[in-house]
Amino acid sequence: MQTLENNEHPVVAFVLGSGAARGFAHVGVLKALDEHGIEADLVVGTSAGSVVGILYAGGIRGEALVEAAMQLERDHLTDWIFPNRGVVRGELIQQYVNQLLHDTPIELLSVPFVAVATDLESGELITFNRGDAGMAVRASSAIPGLIQPVEINGAEYVDGGLVSQVPVRVARQLGAEIIIAVDVSKQLFKREQLATTVAVMQQALSIMAHKVTTLELQEADVVIRPEVSGMSVADFGTRDQALVAGEKATLAVMPEIKRLIAEKSAVPVR
Repeated sequence: MQTLENNEHPVVAFVLGSGAARGFAHVGVLKALDEHGIEADLVVGTSAGSVVGILYAGGIRGEALVEAAMQLERDHLTDWIFPNRGVVRGELIQQYVNQLLHDTPIELLSVPFVAVATDLESGELITFNRGDAGMAVRASSAIPGLIQPVEINGAEYVDGGLVSQVPVRVARQLGAEIIIAVDVSKQLFKREQLATTVAVMQQALSIMAHKVTTLELQEADVVIRPEVSGMSVADFGTRDQALVAGEKATLAVMPEIKRLIAEKSAVPVR
């Protein structure tokens, strides 16, 4: 993908982070942005953010995006298998995305889109901006140990959240001038929640991810943080709450977003 340019207004990127079921908050964020006339010139997504982001990039907006999210059930995405480098194949998420996008390849979507994944062998951040849309999202969302690694052109890929939970730098490298980043990552436990060995181990992993994510988010122009800290990453039953949280958080920073775009625009934002 070439570096993006726009002569009428600054290049605006929506960067949607990982978060499993918390990713339903992305739907609320995009709905609110759409209702206020804020459109993306580029969408970059990791894991759950890649799922929602690619639907937006494919022209599914507003209530249509909400409807697609509300119809999605966990059973639609979990094609269980006998444990073999994972317990879910991941083919169903690939089929889900391609069906909604009518098998449109990434490079023909209405908005440039990038999915972020991790090369399982080298640990490098990999971006997908061409080819099978569902396959790219499947690779970006392949949680190690749960979903099987995804093989593409002889290499294997897993969840992009391992290397970039909110891929702000990818968007900047592609020419984004205003980056609106959405962080739905897991927040750190409070002291009273750290009473078990598992909780301590989870906290240690979260601390490492949190530090890296915080540094990258500092490079965004606006960071939207929906209040989803009390929602489980596996609970699809809280998607209504997540969606509302996404809308609410976006409306809170809408004046800032419009100000930033207006300051750098030749054409006013309504």
